[in-house]
Amino acid sequence: MKVEKWFKNRTFHHSQFSDIKELVRLKKKKNLTISVGLPTLNEAETIATELIVIKSELMDKHHLIDELAIVDSGSTDKTREIAAKYGADVYLTDDYLKEEGIYSGKGENLWKSLYLLKGDIILWLDADIKNIHPKFVYGLLGPLLTNSRIGYVKAFYERPIKLETEKTLRPSGGGRVTALMLRPVFNLFFPDLSGFIQPLSGEYAGRREILEKVPFFIGYGVETGLLIDIYKKFGLNSIAQVDLDQRIHRNHTLPTLSKMAFSILQVALNRAGDLWKLKMLEELNPSMRLIKRKGKRYSFETFEKKIVERPPMITVKAYREKRKKQKRS
Repeated sequence: MKVEKWFKNRTFHHSQFSDIKELVRLKKKKNLTISVGLPTLNEAETIATELIVIKSELMDKHHLIDELAIVDSGSTDKTREIAAKYGADVYLTDDYLKEEGIYSGKGENLWKSLYLLKGDIILWLDADIKNIHPKFVYGLLGPLLTNSRIGYVKAFYERPIKLETEKTLRPSGGGRVTALMLRPVFNLFFPDLSGFIQPLSGEYAGRREILEKVPFFIGYGVETGLLIDIYKKFGLNSIAQVDLDQRIHRNHTLPTLSKMAFSILQVALNRAGDLWKLKMLEELNPSMRLIKRKGKRYSFETFEKKIVERPPMITVKAYREKRKKQKRS
């Protein structure tokens, strides 16, 4: 019954927060600053539209957002140039916190963005959204600005899919890793999290005082790790989810989804092992054999992905020193 009560009280629709002027009023009343960050890698096709919509509507017209930035993994297209042109601050992730080591992956960008961005609330958006709308921002900020007990908000939506053999989008069918792997795992090991409709959604927002106290996995498992760790440390009622109706983006191939699922499963089992006092991953195989077909022949492609976990940002000396300077100024 715990998750059913949570589902009723912590599930919202973006339309409940469409009064942007009221959100701005609440932000000012609570003396909060808000940063939006986009982790990027070769997103030249979609980044301009996302930045134009967010900046024009939520920074220029309504002063809801105080900072807009991309944290880039080393794009080889024009992602960084386009982002700078359309008003975003641009950071190359490898240039920062070098003393902590250099890794690649979305989670690494998110972790370092806590160091780079200034806001009391950090909102992250994937950079490949083709139907971007201000609701992707104000919908996620709404619960945080209207309820001080909520500290972390996840998006959910219908996910259309375009299969390789088709020319048109199907209205639903995306989120295959969620439906076939992660939600069953959550129901098995973390039943309190079974009410999350899109636990792997790439759009979420949180209060800095929460985000800086949890670790970040550097790869595909970052969303899974954040959700489990925030739940364990701050409780289920500190998290909410918001319906954004629909999200259109590029769909991944099945081999890519297999690799994603493998990495995400490692994170989920790591945390399940902690919960049940089991050291699962120490005895499990860290590599995955993908079976490929060429003509009438089959062969193995080995994919090895050991999970790397960044510590809570609050434990990083450079971060603490930077935050002290910002507070003094």
